[in-house]
Amino acid sequence: MAALRRTLHLASLAAGTRRTVAGSLAGSCLADRSLWDKLHAQPRQGSVCTFDWFFGYEEAQGLLLPLLEKSRAACPPRVLDVGCGTSSLCTGLYTKCPHPVDVLGVDFSPVAVAHMNSLLEGGQGQTPLCPGHPESSLHFMQADGQNLQPLASSGSFQLVLDKGTWDAVARGGLPGAYQLLAECLRVLSPQGTLIQFSDEDPDVRLPCLEKGSQGWTVTVQELGPFRGITYFAYVVQGSD
Repeated sequence: MAALRRTLHLASLAAGTRRTVAGSLAGSCLADRSLWDKLHAQPRQGSVCTFDWFFGYEEAQGLLLPLLEKSRAACPPRVLDVGCGTSSLCTGLYTKCPHPVDVLGVDFSPVAVAHMNSLLEGGQGQTPLCPGHPESSLHFMQADGQNLQPLASSGSFQLVLDKGTWDAVARGGLPGAYQLLAECLRVLSPQGTLIQFSDEDPDVRLPCLEKGSQGWTVTVQELGPFRGITYFAYVVQGSD
């Protein structure tokens, strides 16, 4: 798939670290947890605290904030970032969203979850993260996106985010990717929205999503280009 044939563009990492990360992922199975444990354990240069596939919160906020504004009937709306890694999506929503929001980031890598909890709480000499709205909250938990039963009941989130997680899981086989999708839709409110961020071509991704999301509306929006690459937001929504 296109997202994994291209070099990962990690804007939040220094150039030397980018080369190391790209090299460590080349030819690897991105569905392997040990790979991500190793990646997230790599030392970060300077004040860099996050690692983003494709792009970070700043590039996604124009799509996310209107959806959260629309979801304010659930106050605060609950957001789930599946396969959050050490991305800036969760922290950006928590620290910069002007509306109250309850954000949960989950990842199967305990290394990633420990890092993000440390960042949230101000570990390693850093200042704790401050919410953009006093009623906002942020939590991180270790969980497999293909089995969210232990931590999330059906219909409990208004917005579910997947930035590159389908791409990674699909490297281990499409059945796993479809199971990930099924779990995302299970925990999504009937009026909620699932967004998959990817650079995979719509001709490839849309048939998969339409097959796995029967009864939901599937659309696609272009994002970018960012650093010369056009990305896509695959939007799966329930009825209004």
